[in-house]
Formats: sequence, C-alpha cells, structure tokens
Amino acid sequence: MAATKSLLHVVYGLVVALSIYPMFICLLTIPTIQQQVVYLNAFKMTWAKDLSVPEEFGFMRRQVMPFWLTTPDGERLLAWHILPLHFYLKNEAELQQESPGITEDITKTLGSQLLKQNPNTKLVVYFHGAAGTLGSGYRPSSYHAISAASPEDLHIIAIDYRGFGMSSGRPSESGLLIDAVCVINFALEVLELSSKQIVLFGQSLGTAVSIAAAEHFAAQDSPVLFSGLVLVAPYVNVETLTATYRIAGIIPILDPLARFPTIMRFLNTFITDKWASNDKIKSFIHKVQSLDNGRFQISLIHGKDDYDIPFKHSEILFEHATNATAGMNERTQREWPEWQNSESVPDAAGYRLLQTSKHGSISLNILGFGLHDKIMGYPIVSRAIQRSFP
Repeated sequence: MAATKSLLHVVYGLVVALSIYPMFICLLTIPTIQQQVVYLNAFKMTWAKDLSVPEEFGFMRRQVMPFWLTTPDGERLLAWHILPLHFYLKNEAELQQESPGITEDITKTLGSQLLKQNPNTKLVVYFHGAAGTLGSGYRPSSYHAISAASPEDLHIIAIDYRGFGMSSGRPSESGLLIDAVCVINFALEVLELSSKQIVLFGQSLGTAVSIAAAEHFAAQDSPVLFSGLVLVAPYVNVETLTATYRIAGIIPILDPLARFPTIMRFLNTFITDKWASNDKIKSFIHKVQSLDNGRFQISLIHGKDDYDIPFKHSEILFEHATNATAGMNERTQREWPEWQNSESVPDAAGYRLLQTSKHGSISLNILGFGLHDKIMGYPIVSRAIQRSFP
C-alpha cells in the first residue's frame, strides 16, 4: 500500500511538472519576462550596501569616484571611476578632502584631472555581467586585481547599464549598446584619451556588450580601434546560450527541447535580444582588416568548471574569430587547431591557443578552474589586460 502511494506521488509530480513546463516556455516568449531572464537586473545583489559609498565595497576613502553619465536618449547611468592604488596613495591627502557621494561633474575631481595630465594613463572600460550591480559579488575584487597589473597608471571606469542598480531605464540590446558607446565617448571626448589608451573588458553579458561596442566604433566613417578586447566567460549568442544554460549548473531550461531543432528554431523566433557575438566578432575583424593600419588584440578566457556558460562557447567564438582572420567560411573551420600560425601551450591547468595574423592576435585561454565569476580576479585576466596595451 505504501509503495502504491509513493508511486502515485511520483506520477502526480510528473503530471504537474509536465503541465508547468509548457506554461514556463510560453512565458519566456513574452518580451518583458524574457528580458528579465536575460538581464536579471531586478536582482540587485548588493544587499544593504550603498553604491554611492564605494568604501562599503572595500575601497579606500575616495579611491572610487561615483558619477552620473547621461546617455543620448536621456537615461542616467551610475559609473565608478576607480583609481589605481599607487596613484591614489601619492595623492591620498588631497583626494580625501573631496566631497563624498556621487559627483555631478567628474571633470572637476582631482582624479580625472590627474588622469588627463598623465600621458601614460591606461583605462579599462569595464562591462559587467547579468544580474547585480557594479558593486556585486566578485566585481569589486576584480577591480582590485585589474588595477594591480599596473598600480601607477591603470584606471577603471565601470558602469551600471540602464535598469541596473541606481541607473534609470530598462535594459535592451539596443539600449545597452547606447550605454557602452556613451561611456566610451566620455573617455575619448571628455577625458581626452586616445583609443590606444583604452582596453574594453567584458564578463558574461559584458562580453557581448564589449564586442558590439568594438564593432560599432570600427564601423564609423573614421574608425576607432582600441588597444584590446578582453572577454571573460563569453557566449556565442542568446539562442545557443538558452539551449545550453542550466540553473546552478544542474537544472536545464531548454535542454529537453534542444533535441528537437525544428522546435528550437521556432522558439528562437521569439527572442528579442539576440546578442550575436559570433556574427559581431567576425564583422569587427573584417572591418579592422579592411584598414591599412588596422590592428586588433582579442583575449578569450574561460573556466572549464563554468556551470553558467560552458567553456565550449569560448572555443566556438575563437573558431569564428580565427576563421575571419583567415578569410575562411564556416564550412572549413575544423582545421583551426592545426593552422601553421596557431600556437598551443599549457596554461593554468588548461590550455592556450594563439592565432596571429598581420592585423593582430586572438588568444583562447581555457583554465581548468575559475567558475563563472571568481575567474575575474585571477592573474590571467590582469595579464591579458596589461598585455593589451602598447
């Protein structure tokens, strides 16, 4: 009798699960719900901390200058200007006299003025991943690690996209690209930095933003090329990501349907924000190669134990990017590890592939360990950023 009841409970559970799953899939076709799944911006993850007080996230007093950026379409974005530690210590007494809180005019701060005066200034424009804010999780630790690569002159500007943290608006693919272009233009036009003084860094969602921004600037009538692109835990596109994504690395969302290509193609027609990094990275490389003096430097970094985005995504992106440098089409991409100018070496319990051409280099760094977020603070990331500068 007890066995019969247990069997009935299992059957009832399966019936409920099979009834809920189609409803869940239908909900994912609604744009507003879909955007929350893609961006997770409702999850602040900074708990009781105040983003206008960066000291709460482990920084020295006024080592970080929070300020507002206004986008061309009227959204207000919170940004942090993070000063390199040695640079900060040299000017600590003066910096600590500045008013606390969010700065309305960042150009009047001592940090930005000294940045503009230093011809050796390097800047990382930092695009974070989905969920949380610019102060969430491992992000503050990664700022510290990046600055440690060049503590005298490596500055960081990080933003919360529209709809994230204290920034206004709602996230979308077109909106986040506007945000990225806005902060980069701020660095070029207001801080008066050259593009060669700037590296674009992205993690997870931020890799798609970084690639799209790099492609956007390369496509201008007067192309703008940056010193490097450093991409940590990237993904190919949202369609591929949804087919492989597992909650906590365990519960598949669309994996049961991924076995039916026709159904997946139909469901993909409902995706509004596609973030096709595979297409954008090829377009970017083609645009750079069309320029006589065009140069690119791309670093892909991923952990084998990343249960949010499988490291296969980085391998596929590397494949797309290297095919673009060779002028090959996707049907002949199986030979890429054996190309004569591709170097494979062991690296951090994983491996590293390096593809070079007369226009630049693309490196693929697969680490044995690092998870999805923790890897941001690893020395390999700081090394990639430092190597990207001239």
